[in-house]
Parts: sequence; C-alpha cells; structure tokens
Amino acid sequence: MSDNEHLVHELRAATVRFHRAMAAFATENALGETDVRALVALLDLERDGLPATPGALAAELSLSSAACTALVDRMAAAGLVGRSPDPADRRRVRLVVTDGAKRLGEEFFAGLLGPIRAAAARLDPVEAAAVSRFLASAVSP
Repeated sequence: MSDNEHLVHELRAATVRFHRAMAAFATENALGETDVRALVALLDLERDGLPATPGALAAELSLSSAACTALVDRMAAAGLVGRSPDPADRRRVRLVVTDGAKRLGEEFFAGLLGPIRAAAARLDPVEAAAVSRFLASAVSP
C-alpha cells in the first residue's frame, strides 16, 4: 500500500457526498436520477464547447434513441431543457439547459460547490495541474 492510500479514501468520500447531493437534488425537484445525470452531461458538453445533441446525450447516458427522446421530452415539459436548431445543420437539434434549471442547480449545490471552488482558487498553477492529473487518471478507464 502506498503512502497516498488516503487519497483513495478521500476521493471515495467525495464521490459518495456528490452522489448523495445529486439524489437529494433529484428528490427535492421530483426528478429521476437519469434526469439529473442528463443535466450534468448537457452542462459538461456546453462547458467543453461540444454540441449537445440528443445523440451525444444518449451516448453519454447509454440510452437508446427512444429512451433519450422520452427523457428529453420529459425534461423539456418540466422547463429544464430547450431544443433549438443546430446552426451548422438545421436538420439536427441542439439541447440547451434552461437558465432556470441552471439557477436551480447553482442554488441547490452552492453549499457543496462553494468550498470546492474556494479550495481550487487557492491552488497555484503547479498544484492545480497535479490535482487535475490525479483526478483525470483516477476516472480514466
């Protein structure tokens, strides 16, 4: 066992805390776990500058096309997601997390994300790069 075994346990504890927070968010907002995972996936695509299409969402969540359509329909009816034509190919649809859904998430997760953002802000570039490498390698297949 390495001297850094504690990092494994700290990462597991953080994962459990995130999972519990996501479950509480889902319960409080009458959402399913897949709905919350979909919101996170769509926000990640947006943050990465990648097109958020139904196909990309289905692939990310390992859903069939029909299941993804039902998910998007449900989320759109709840005002969490909007659809817009893809500017590069008007036959394709882009999915957009609504501002209301973003506010809802920010308000709910502020207590969890605030301290993490503050801790990240205190890291110098070398420390931030080390943490980024560790987290990337910890979640890579």
